[in-house]
Amino acid sequence: MKNIGFLSFGHWTPSPQSQTRSASDALLQSIDLAVAAEELGVDGAYFRVHHFARQLASPFPLLAAVGARTSRIEIGTGVIDMRYENPLYMAEDAGSADLISGGRLQLGISRGSPEQVVDGFRYFGYEPPEGMDHADMARRHTEVLLQVLDGEGFAEPNPRPMFPNPPGLLRLEPHSPGLRDRIWWGAGSRATAEWTAQQGMNLMSSTLLTEDTGVPFSRLQAEQIERFRAAWAEAGHPREPRVSVSRSIFPIVNDMDRAYFGHESRSQDQVGMIDGGRARFGKTYAGEPDQLVRELAEDEAVAAADTVLLTVPNQLGVDYNAHVLEAVVEHVAPALGWR
Repeated sequence: MKNIGFLSFGHWTPSPQSQTRSASDALLQSIDLAVAAEELGVDGAYFRVHHFARQLASPFPLLAAVGARTSRIEIGTGVIDMRYENPLYMAEDAGSADLISGGRLQLGISRGSPEQVVDGFRYFGYEPPEGMDHADMARRHTEVLLQVLDGEGFAEPNPRPMFPNPPGLLRLEPHSPGLRDRIWWGAGSRATAEWTAQQGMNLMSSTLLTEDTGVPFSRLQAEQIERFRAAWAEAGHPREPRVSVSRSIFPIVNDMDRAYFGHESRSQDQVGMIDGGRARFGKTYAGEPDQLVRELAEDEAVAAADTVLLTVPNQLGVDYNAHVLEAVVEHVAPALGWR
């Protein structure tokens, strides 16, 4: 384990039990938590993207704001649903956010997960072309994004432009060098992990896999990582890839922790159905720090990944989530090789 980040879904609800009661709360508290995480020495601040939901949605204003308020911490997404995205506009937004942050953007993208509405991408103006389904469309959008992030010119310049042009075909601006190597794909299966490697993207794997072979979640995810790295080597990419996994980890160090998460101490893997297929969900890690160290040391995927993203219960507020992060980096992570 080289890096630790947090992953927030940015939930909000107008409930007196929630510390995050509006979209404004979710956005501003996300920035505050990223600042607090950087002060604690955490390596990354990542945000989930969902549409038509009381959660974080449009990521680039938030990422730019976090980038402007911080100086060291990685900022990223986990993940952006590419079915909804105009890849050229996205490349401009991502380039701007990356330049504002000084090259700290780690952009997680994917074909998406079940959403709040039926075929929500259609409301955004996107229809799968004939012969493609929605997953094919997401991969096509991704292909275009990766191409334009390379920074090569592709657009014919106007012979009578308003402003002088550089020679040759024009590229999108602003261009951020190096961002292409910091694109991650959220892969839900072993086969998708192999495809990710072939495309030269880093691997982002969450707390669920859209397949189940009967082995524990951590073993199945470790096999996914093994296949990704083998496919990367076979593709002959010149750089070393990165791999992240997500985990729900809650050290119990006071009575408040015990009240919130003590009941999770016996958590186990779960098997359910997503999009008509079996899926395996990883367990929540909750317990005394020494217990968590023992359990996480046996998690094969945590051992294989270079980055662990801690899912945070953002509706419990910035102060409590900063406490959870502090407990992990002080009492758990050092024993697992961090720092």
